[in-house]
Amino acid sequence: MRIKAGVYTRHRKKKTFRLAKGYYGNKRNRWRMVIQQVEKSLVHAYTGRKDKKGNFRRLWIARINAACRENGQTYSRFMAGLKKAGVTLNRKMLADLAVKDAPSFKQLITIARGD
Repeated sequence: MRIKAGVYTRHRKKKTFRLAKGYYGNKRNRWRMVIQQVEKSLVHAYTGRKDKKGNFRRLWIARINAACRENGQTYSRFMAGLKKAGVTLNRKMLADLAVKDAPSFKQLITIARGD
């Protein structure tokens, strides 16, 4: 007697169809199209998460550079000076200081200059 795999197949398909909810046209209700679109979407989601990290780094560098130039310093010399002085603040924190706490950022610039 043949045993049908109905229950397990349905569970597996249901999970994939749930991921395809909201897609346009047949991409949400035809099995073959659903598989293709969900796989493609998951690939894009993965690369998007990786790209987001680079985008934030670019934003932080732009903010730090703008604050440095207001104080007569370039970004690269500022970062090199901090490294030489042994200050281990990451770019996220430096950008936050540049935006929210200008006086302390100015102190960091004097440290980086070696004054």
